[in-house]
Amino acid sequence: MNTHPHAPTGPLAGIKVVDLSKILAGPYATMSLADLGAEVIKVEHPEGGDPTRSWGPPKLGDDATYYLAINRGKSSVTIDLKSEEGQEAVHHMLAEADVLVENFRPGSGLQQVFDYRKLSERYPHLVILHISAFGDHGPLRDEPGYDMIAQAAGGLMSLTGEPGGAPVKAGFAMGDLGASLFGIIGLLAALYERSRTGLGQYVTTSLYECQLALHVNWATNYFANGKRPGPLGSGHPNLVPYQAYPASDGHFVIAVGNDSLWQRLCAVIERPDLAADPELATNSGRVVNRERLNAELEKTLCTASVQHWCDLFSSRGVPASPIRSLDEVYAHPHTAALDMLQTVEHPVIGGLKQVAFPVNFRGQRPQVTLAPPELGADNETILPSHVIRQPHASATT
Repeated sequence: MNTHPHAPTGPLAGIKVVDLSKILAGPYATMSLADLGAEVIKVEHPEGGDPTRSWGPPKLGDDATYYLAINRGKSSVTIDLKSEEGQEAVHHMLAEADVLVENFRPGSGLQQVFDYRKLSERYPHLVILHISAFGDHGPLRDEPGYDMIAQAAGGLMSLTGEPGGAPVKAGFAMGDLGASLFGIIGLLAALYERSRTGLGQYVTTSLYECQLALHVNWATNYFANGKRPGPLGSGHPNLVPYQAYPASDGHFVIAVGNDSLWQRLCAVIERPDLAADPELATNSGRVVNRERLNAELEKTLCTASVQHWCDLFSSRGVPASPIRSLDEVYAHPHTAALDMLQTVEHPVIGGLKQVAFPVNFRGQRPQVTLAPPELGADNETILPSHVIRQPHASATT
């Protein structure tokens, strides 16, 4: 199963992963494992492969940029998982694998074919990560599982947007990505447990469960007072001022996390009246008087530019930032200093820019060394020859 053109390095070097997942949550998890040095084989259907390959435009070469964003570092084989030959090929890989990642719909035929109980009996060392939309139990088990559904059903959209406005989803796919990150945590914990016991584990999570886990203070606020929370725009339910404010030429954010910073803010904007107001002296008072305080701040802040205020606040130690668009983020010297943008050579596209893994080890960021694979690119080197000869297992692009 050693298919990497580059010898894997990193904390997970030597770990072998079979990826039967598709779309975002599972593939993002397996890409992260690849970034950490694991060897990952992505198993795709021969007819079109992972659906995200066609989620465009934009496209580069034959694949949508969506696919290219979440599948680097892997090999690709094409297998019809519903065929006996395809299932045999997967078992051939699982015999040497450490990890299986899948997001089969609960109760589906494929979940039954690759039942974790049977797999655990046959491969007791195997760590299986199963990601679903709502979990394998409960009344919502069979609901469709796209990120938008999770954001709506799990409460995020009820908290996002302006007060009184239409519901808004988060700009990032926080339903899928939250499940991916929690899934990685569970998977790595299971690998650590295996190092002690020699036994694998069945790890499950869902988009819905992870949305609830990310509620944090929103949940405890509700448990404490029983009041249904709603959207606050860019505001914070427990801190004021902690949101976006208008300047003369745009918006920027201020984040005041304690009372001393509040006093410093008042001094910077030359508003001693606000600093002396007893109703605003503590954060609890500022939360209660949120609307009045924000109106006063806006009267002052709209008199100068975003750059003026951000430079002034920075020089005085008040947390503030312009609201940067993605092009500004990618061009920023701090992004470059952190080596967060890397380029990998793709056989069709050429140089392909990627956002790198956001964790350093011994001060070094894992390097992107293997481009997202073309569909079925590794059939010849990974699959048994009799499987490759099957018409359903031929690579199509």
